[in-house]
Amino acid sequence: MASTDKQVMVVGMDESEHSTNALEWTLDHFFTPYASNHPFNLVIVHSKPTPASVIGLAGFGAAEVLPFVETDLKKIAARVVGKAKIICSSKSVNNVIVDVVEGDARNVLCEAVEKHHASILVVGSHGYGAFKRAVLGSVSDYCAHYAHCTVMIVKMPENKHT
Repeated sequence: MASTDKQVMVVGMDESEHSTNALEWTLDHFFTPYASNHPFNLVIVHSKPTPASVIGLAGFGAAEVLPFVETDLKKIAARVVGKAKIICSSKSVNNVIVDVVEGDARNVLCEAVEKHHASILVVGSHGYGAFKRAVLGSVSDYCAHYAHCTVMIVKMPENKHT
């Protein structure tokens, strides 16, 4: 069980290389150097979209597709959770809480901060420019403005960009 006398760090995780990098960076800087005496309790949160949000307003026939989309989203969530656990284990960080919550990532991460009383939220950056962030919406921008804690946005190192 996690120690209650430590502050909590939440890391947002999805299937992207950017969030994997953010998790690895967090472990390398805040967990691995401290062996088993980590300064934080770690919570990894994966936001699973709702099937309806993936399909959108597809109209006729959407109801038949929903179960397949739900199955696919569950498989993606299982892969993300598995990958996060493997990364943590490979760096000898084993006392980790992993949550999968259905909903929009922006809201899910801000709610996880509140639920776990986190002092730090870590998210990866896709490195989109200002226009693309404005059009597509940015999880990191939203969290930086609305999460009730410090938000660290981890960028990919130049040599890792794909």
